[in-house]
Amino acid sequence: MGFEIKNDAVIFGLLIFILAVIFRTSSSSNPYLKKFYTYVPPLLLCYFIPGLLNWPLGLVSPEESQLYFVASRYLLPASLVLFCLSIDLKGVYNLGPKALIMFFTATIGIVIGAPVALWISGMIFPELKEAVTGEEIWRGLSTIAGSWIGGGANQTAMKEIYQTSDAGLFLKHRSHDR
Repeated sequence: MGFEIKNDAVIFGLLIFILAVIFRTSSSSNPYLKKFYTYVPPLLLCYFIPGLLNWPLGLVSPEESQLYFVASRYLLPASLVLFCLSIDLKGVYNLGPKALIMFFTATIGIVIGAPVALWISGMIFPELKEAVTGEEIWRGLSTIAGSWIGGGANQTAMKEIYQTSDAGLFLKHRSHDR
C-alpha cells in the first residue's frame, strides 16, 4: 500500500489506543458487546487487530520500526516485574499439593521433553542435525520452552536473554527442506 506509518511514537500510540478500545468495550454493559465478547475473547482481539496493521493493511513495517526493540528491552521486563508483584502466592499455595505437583511435573516435562524430542527427531531425520548448529538448537528450544511454560511474554523474554537469532531454528530447517 502507499501509506505507511514510520514514526514509532505514532505506532505505539495507535497500539495503545487499539488495546484501550478493546478493553473498554469488553467491560461495557452494552448487550451487543457483551454477546460479542461471549464468543470472541478480548485477548484474541489484542493479538489479531494489531496484526492487521502489518498484513494485510501494510500500515506498519516491522523491518523499519524499532518498537519491538524498545518494547522487548524496556516494557517487557517492567511488565514481568509488575506481573510477578501481583502474584497471589498464598492463593497458589492454597490450590493444594495436587495442583502444585501437576504444575511442576508439566514444567519438568517440558524442560526435559524438548531435548528428548529433538534427540528422537535427529535419529529419525539425521539431516536435522546438519540444518542447524547445536548453538541454534538449544537457543531455539529455550524460547519454545519459555512459551509453553509462560506464554508469549516468556517466549520473548527467553529470545532476548538467550539471543536467539531471528532466522531461528525453524526457518533454517524449513529452508533446508526446499
